[in-house]
Amino acid sequence: MSFGALLIACLVFCGAAWATGRFAEAAQRELPDAGLASSRIPAEHWQQYSDLALQWMQEYLRIDTTNPPGNEMRAAAFFKKILDQEGIENRVFEYAPSRADLWARLPRTNAGEAKRPIILLNHMDVVTSDAAHWKVPPFSGEIKDGYLWGRGAQDMKDEGLAQLVVMVMLRREHLALDRDVIFLAVADEEAGGTGTDWFIEHQRELLGNAEFLVNEGGENLLEAGKVKYMGVDVGEKTTFWLHVVAHGRPGHGSRPIAASAPNRLVRALDRILAYHTPFRVLPVVDEFLRDMAPYEPPQRKREFGNIQKALEDKEFQDEIEKDESLNFLLRDTISLTMMGGSEQTNVIPPEAWANLDVRLLPGGDPKAVLEAIRRVVNDPNVTIEPLNAEFRIANYSPTKTALFDAIGQVSRHYFPGTPVVPHITSGYTENQRYRPLGINAYGFSPYAATDEEGHTEHGNDERIRVEELRRGPRILFDVVAAVAGAR
Repeated sequence: MSFGALLIACLVFCGAAWATGRFAEAAQRELPDAGLASSRIPAEHWQQYSDLALQWMQEYLRIDTTNPPGNEMRAAAFFKKILDQEGIENRVFEYAPSRADLWARLPRTNAGEAKRPIILLNHMDVVTSDAAHWKVPPFSGEIKDGYLWGRGAQDMKDEGLAQLVVMVMLRREHLALDRDVIFLAVADEEAGGTGTDWFIEHQRELLGNAEFLVNEGGENLLEAGKVKYMGVDVGEKTTFWLHVVAHGRPGHGSRPIAASAPNRLVRALDRILAYHTPFRVLPVVDEFLRDMAPYEPPQRKREFGNIQKALEDKEFQDEIEKDESLNFLLRDTISLTMMGGSEQTNVIPPEAWANLDVRLLPGGDPKAVLEAIRRVVNDPNVTIEPLNAEFRIANYSPTKTALFDAIGQVSRHYFPGTPVVPHITSGYTENQRYRPLGINAYGFSPYAATDEEGHTEHGNDERIRVEELRRGPRILFDVVAAVAGAR
């Protein structure tokens, strides 16, 4: 089986297969010898929490928080109602009309030296959707074919819901805590990140000098009914969006102009898309490929065993170009995402434009990338400028921490024999904004998803399997309970 087939849509680090049916059985039974907090909770309670997870997720998916405009105040009100009913301290901050962040906290109760808090971070906004291309309305919260459907079912209302259920579990079971557990739901992650930026600037003290943060990111691939890998996001590539503008003489569409702005733009974009950014092997990627090598066919095993040497081979380079799951790991990437020109078919405009989604590997130099693209275009009538107001240098969190260990312990329990290893994601997460505060931030998902299900994130027919939704909160509960010293 090829590396690309194993790893489309996300990078997760190696592991062994385990059947979903056996995982479901293990997730639901009592586990007195596991040393996990969940083993001390009666089975009937777990059924109640499972039912609540499904009920609340349906309600949550029915709240339209499409960004723009967001209207996250609706979701904050949903969370607040539940938190109030459960007697959990919480506050809502409407930092702009209809835009809000919600903070909640379970304080530590154990005597002794206080440990720094753990934050459960999620965003309430979702991307746009076109109902005409969906099998069910995007905000119906409909259950069909064993799935719960709705925009946000994968990104990331599912994880926000699991975090909410974990807070309720900790409260109802009266577990003593060594550290505060903070629930933070923010607005505008899918666009400007204003929710997180506002909270850090105006309410930073409510983060309590946290030590750990769990957010979206890590993913677990389900293939042929088996959970194959557990991956934890410890770092992400950096966005470096570019705005390309071509200039030319305007005129009537009935008289073609060879050097028109649209023509110049098309030629410039053709050169950019044909450009191959240099390969660069990060140490963590080299380590990952070496770990993957034993699971690969003989030739790929040799290539992954010495990736630097393999990259000297043109045929192997061509293979990488076609492998979406491998290409982004080994180079900076450029995607054409937006284009614009005249608003009338019979008008040749003076300007035509396009936006490029450029993602840089950690350590990448944005100035060097920009100059390289300008040289490739080589047209004084085409300007290329950054869209980002501020370039954020990529950052990482270490793996030798109590939280990473807890994730490993719990994951290996539910997925015996499956290694839990760091991964780098191709997409941005708000972990990048919290790590500079001294917080060890990780992307970890308690849900498994097939390649097809994962591709519904930001796509059509976004959905999550009901069985995953029911059992996911238990996995996250055990991770949080372990690191928070719950007993």
